[in-house]
Amino acid sequence: MAYALPNNSDHFSLLKFKEAISTDPFGILLSWNTSIHFCQWYGITCNSKLQRVTELNLEGHQLKGFLSPHIGNLSYMTNFSIMNNNFYGEIPQEVGRLSRLQKLYLGNNSFVGEIPTNLTGCAHLTILYLFGNNLIGKIPIQIGSLQKLQSLNVGKNRLTGGISPFIGNVSSLIYLSVIINNLEGDIPLQICSLKSLAFVYVSLNNLAGPFPYCFYNMSCLTEIDASINQFNGSLPPSMFHTLPNLRTFTIGGNEVSGPIPVSITNASMLSRLQISRNYFTGQVPSLGKLQYLSFLSLEKNNLGNNSINDLEFLKSLTNCSKLQILGLSANNFGGHLPNSMGNLSTQLTQLYLGGNRISGEIPASLGNLIGLNLLMIEQNSISGIIPTTFGKFQKMQKLSLGSNYLSGQIGAFIGNLSQLFFLGLEQNMLQGNIPPNIGNCQKLQELDLYQNNLTGTIPIEIFNLSSLTNFLDLTENSEW
Repeated sequence: MAYALPNNSDHFSLLKFKEAISTDPFGILLSWNTSIHFCQWYGITCNSKLQRVTELNLEGHQLKGFLSPHIGNLSYMTNFSIMNNNFYGEIPQEVGRLSRLQKLYLGNNSFVGEIPTNLTGCAHLTILYLFGNNLIGKIPIQIGSLQKLQSLNVGKNRLTGGISPFIGNVSSLIYLSVIINNLEGDIPLQICSLKSLAFVYVSLNNLAGPFPYCFYNMSCLTEIDASINQFNGSLPPSMFHTLPNLRTFTIGGNEVSGPIPVSITNASMLSRLQISRNYFTGQVPSLGKLQYLSFLSLEKNNLGNNSINDLEFLKSLTNCSKLQILGLSANNFGGHLPNSMGNLSTQLTQLYLGGNRISGEIPASLGNLIGLNLLMIEQNSISGIIPTTFGKFQKMQKLSLGSNYLSGQIGAFIGNLSQLFFLGLEQNMLQGNIPPNIGNCQKLQELDLYQNNLTGTIPIEIFNLSSLTNFLDLTENSEW
């Protein structure tokens, strides 16, 4: 027997919504029939007194279809989520009729066309999530009238134009993401009037110009990701004095120049600093006060001046007990690796030092970093032997020491590195035999010993490494 339905337009609108869906692989809409009240249908929440739909949540069920314009008749709806599905077509203008709507999640679908300009009708909107579609056009300036909007995410679309000054009118904004679009121009100064703004993600666009100077007076800022754009200019020396809550600062892949501000030490909450692939110069300041620092990437800049003091800052990093990834490769660092490197965090998993002008010997204390699974020191002027303490690297997967001046033998310690899949020792002055216990490295896929002074018989154990299929180069040695 069919359930007696009240005279409510919500029922009709929901059925029209269902009609527009062509694929329902999990059968979640089977309950959408007249045998039960629509307030009991899957994904529906109603106001208990008025029996009107307040929430429609069908996210993550691989539904395929278009979004019916009848959605605009669910006038009591406050939360609408169909993210992580396969909806296509344009976002109907009728969404703008949902005057009570507070949260709109349409992300990770295949919507096309432009963002509806009449979203201004959703005056109570606090979250607008359109990430991961194929939307085109500009970000509507009308969004500036949404005074209650706290989170705006239009990332990973095909939007063009720039970030309009309207953004300064969204006075409640806390979270802004426009990543992975085709946006151009600079960041408007009006953004700095947003006193609650904490999260700014603008990476992978074509934005240019310097960062707005007023950015550095926004004490609520917690995360800034502006990587892979065309930002230029330099960072003000006092920049980090007024960013006490900053946890993430990533501007890699831009055209920023000048020194790293010494004030960086004041951003005591910083956990992620990524400024690689820019034009930074000068010495790296002391970073020892950044006790939460876990990720530091300074790669591919012009830091250092090939002097003995270039790596002094490494001593300060011994205070950063949470450090996991340290990237310093492809700079102009000279001098020796300090013994204090052995006091870096035991949580350190990746250490990149290649492509610099580092000389001297590898400190034996480096073997204390037993958490390392990747160590890159290639293309420097390192001399001396490979420390036997490297045998402590039980987790090491990739070890690259090529293009240096290393001498002595490949120690038997190499057999301890049972997790190793890449070993690069090419273009050095290594001598003697290859230790047979290299056969213990059963996961080894690439072995490069090209151009050394190795002698003796190639151990049969190498040819028994079944995983060694990607690369093997033993050429240009003394007697092979």
